[in-house]
Amino acid sequence: MKTISATAVAAIFATLMCAAPAMVLAAAESKPAAAAAAEGIGWYDGDVDAAFAFAKAHDKPLFLYWGATWCPPCNQVKATIFNRQGFIERSRFFVPVHIDGDSAGAQKLGERFKVRGYPTMILFKPDGTEITRLPGEVDADRYLQTLTLGISANRPVKKTLQAALSGGKLTADEWRLLAFYSWDTDEQQLIGGKELAPALNKLAAACPPGDSADRLALSALVAAATKPGDAAAGVDKTAAAARLTKAVSDVHTARENMDILTNYPAELVQLATVPKSPSRAKLVAAWNSAAQRLSGDSTLSRTDRLGALAAQVSLARIDTPEGALAPALLKDVRQRVAQADAATTDAYERQSVINAGAHALSDAGLLDDSDSLLKAELKRSHAPYYFMLSLASNAKKRGDKSGAVNWYEQAYQAAQGPATRLQWGVAYLSGLLELAPQDDARIEKGRARRAARTGRHPECVLRA
Repeated sequence: MKTISATAVAAIFATLMCAAPAMVLAAAESKPAAAAAAEGIGWYDGDVDAAFAFAKAHDKPLFLYWGATWCPPCNQVKATIFNRQGFIERSRFFVPVHIDGDSAGAQKLGERFKVRGYPTMILFKPDGTEITRLPGEVDADRYLQTLTLGISANRPVKKTLQAALSGGKLTADEWRLLAFYSWDTDEQQLIGGKELAPALNKLAAACPPGDSADRLALSALVAAATKPGDAAAGVDKTAAAARLTKAVSDVHTARENMDILTNYPAELVQLATVPKSPSRAKLVAAWNSAAQRLSGDSTLSRTDRLGALAAQVSLARIDTPEGALAPALLKDVRQRVAQADAATTDAYERQSVINAGAHALSDAGLLDDSDSLLKAELKRSHAPYYFMLSLASNAKKRGDKSGAVNWYEQAYQAAQGPATRLQWGVAYLSGLLELAPQDDARIEKGRARRAARTGRHPECVLRA
């Protein structure tokens, strides 16, 4: 198969990098989001170092929010947490700082604070010591509980973790802060990826029985299933299946850990059972019942309910990934997505809901329905280029290589912000490499168009 020439590849990367310096060289800024300010959060207006100095001078913790305009989970946080009166009231007791990943200097700040994924939320002591990383996937009530624990914590999670692992005594609040720590955005600050599962297992065994111990044990299984290393090989499948079955069968435990149960159904079932075994059938049936219950739980956000719906699809496909789904499930997916679409009017929430709905439809094999939902949102969304990548993914699933590349290109052309354009440009390049490796002419056309849009001399675009 013909591959893209070295010159063509260099041209694309040079195109992207010519636009990138501003995001790493400019002075750091942290400007408040207009909508968030209107909701009552007094985001610090100034650079990050000044914010830390202000926090220290006023003996206040500092809350750092790292997000992006297009990011569905970030928009979910804005729609379900930042607009809550409880959060706004708590924000009076800390210095809130918002860093948009596309703002000047943001990527340098990301390196400084060891953040990559959006959203990442970190709470610091007045002296700049990191207290904890807050979980963005939990529901608003649990988020606010964790935030309150962090604000009142006597020691950072790092020291609490060290004490727990060495057999020290912890309070119930300290155990809960560990249980709801955002291991997904830790970036190996506390524990390396290979050591995470064993460490969480040790914590779960040391923690007094109850909600915190249950969550630590479930988090250990997630780490074993998703992190690098050989932790998965050492999992006792019988014990893991029993723990998971108990967790999903208990209404309180399932609700308390709905983020884990809806985000990792296939990974955890595959970790704990073997294909087409009685233990798998039992676990899947219990998990599916829990997912059905969560998908109809009105105390959850619409995005979380759609996540529970997607979990049902994932469970239905676990042993037959290409098999047809039950008509009743397909009908339910269509109806629930349509209901969520019709009921969601907030722009931030829509960015999250439409993303969740489109993925549920796509995972169910309803690609045309997913496309219709996404295309209708292109005119409404404040970041339509995000949904163009989903349209590219749907086209790729159909085997429509040309259509997929077209959507990748449109997404790149529409993307806003230096970091986002770089990321979307890489997605476009990857799509070309995979789906149209022979199309050097298109690559050259894209390079020339990028040079014209930036107003840069073509030599800058061609420089490798």
